[in-house]
Amino acid sequence: FIDGCNDPKYCTVEAETRDNYLGIARWFRAWFYYDKLTTYGEVPWFPNDIQSYQNDVMYKDRDSRDVIIRNLIADLDFAYEHIQATSSTGSATLTRWAAAALKSRVCLFEAAYRRYHNLTGLEITPEELYREAAKAAKLVIDNSGCSLNTAAGKKGAYRDLFYSETPLTQEVILAVCANEKSGIFGEQNWWFNARSYGLCWSLVRSFVHTYLKQDGTPFTAAADYAVKSFAEEMEGRDLRLEQTVRGRNFLWDGKTAVADIKNLSLTGYQVIKYTLDESKYDGGAKNINSIPLIRYAEVLLNYAEAQAELGVLTDSEWALTVGALRKRAGITGGTETLPTTVDSYLQRTFYPDVTSPVLLEIRRERTIELLQEGHRYYDLIRWKEGKAFTQPLLGLYIPAKGEYDIDGDGTPDVYFATKGETPSTTAKLTLVIDQDILFSDGDHGYISPHKNNPGIWDETRDYFYPIPTDDRSLTGGALTQNPGWNDGLNF
Repeated sequence: FIDGCNDPKYCTVEAETRDNYLGIARWFRAWFYYDKLTTYGEVPWFPNDIQSYQNDVMYKDRDSRDVIIRNLIADLDFAYEHIQATSSTGSATLTRWAAAALKSRVCLFEAAYRRYHNLTGLEITPEELYREAAKAAKLVIDNSGCSLNTAAGKKGAYRDLFYSETPLTQEVILAVCANEKSGIFGEQNWWFNARSYGLCWSLVRSFVHTYLKQDGTPFTAAADYAVKSFAEEMEGRDLRLEQTVRGRNFLWDGKTAVADIKNLSLTGYQVIKYTLDESKYDGGAKNINSIPLIRYAEVLLNYAEAQAELGVLTDSEWALTVGALRKRAGITGGTETLPTTVDSYLQRTFYPDVTSPVLLEIRRERTIELLQEGHRYYDLIRWKEGKAFTQPLLGLYIPAKGEYDIDGDGTPDVYFATKGETPSTTAKLTLVIDQDILFSDGDHGYISPHKNNPGIWDETRDYFYPIPTDDRSLTGGALTQNPGWNDGLNF
């Protein structure tokens, strides 16, 4: 398409119209190559359509990261300058702001990757890329008219962004739209609420503990934070927590419901961010809520991180970005000025080599705000924090076997029984220890679905995926396998 548009023999429309569609095409090319860069590292860059006889081109070696990032920036700059749309009904159409926002994402990834992986021999410095990221984000902040959704709405200012059928366009820059009228449906409920499809994705306790209290102080500052009950964990916290998991007052089909720790939630922190709260949407592709792909919130976080990495983030910029996101989440403290104290729990648990309180708090905010939006894995990759994948995957703290009231409403929700026990209980659910559920300490402790086994991470290998090894990629060409993968056979 790009080649054809640039050839006057085939494309005779006026330049402004042609360049609009060229901008859209080049946006998608940038999206495609950004995915390849983050997944495989250096890849071949193909600026033109490949003909069947061009074997020397088809099987060429990887291009350098400099070549790839220069072309990504060029594509997104062209898209920003020539895409005509500046707004979109339903956020389903590419706008110039989607181009600037994606550029901020792309440049931020590459800047951090070069800095934290200590890449040498490249022409473009991390500082240059951080500046490009900040510049692109600032275009959106200053000119797009976008703003954070702060209306309480049906499910809350945060969850409404993922619950609504029609995207909240003041914040959602680009979305995949679903609605019954058009016959386009999502699969979120099927994935999160049915064992026939989903994988029981749920949050882990170490991450849940990073949500701040509403006064802006760390939850983990309390001496007994590690043994607090679920209801205590939810009390007085960042409002996004109970708009992300089934909390104390969650309603399922209009009735109070806790996490389904027998069938759907391996840890007890059952995700609701993308689901609808009625069972009629389960068991198939039936969801009518749209899915944001690019949000203004991400742009704010991209800007804050780039400026912080450059050492120039100001108090006013903190208030505009991280502070604004925390205010929306009901947090009252620390929203106007840069943080000056390191949260030892956050540092010790996730980022032991980071000493800047500003960078630590930006990382906290990014992880919470953009949860399950496709960023966390690649953030850890670019920050060279793969060791975070090796943490034990633990859930709710259960102090003893017997009855347990998950939501703190005074009624037992589950009875944890030993094998052979016939309990007398009013709890709706009985789970047999070491059969239906595992704990970190025998008959009590943290729910431990993998019995304390840490994740697996190879620091020398796993920052890249393996290159597929069939005839379409490696055979007959110069493209080599990524380090440590032995032609992709040792997963």
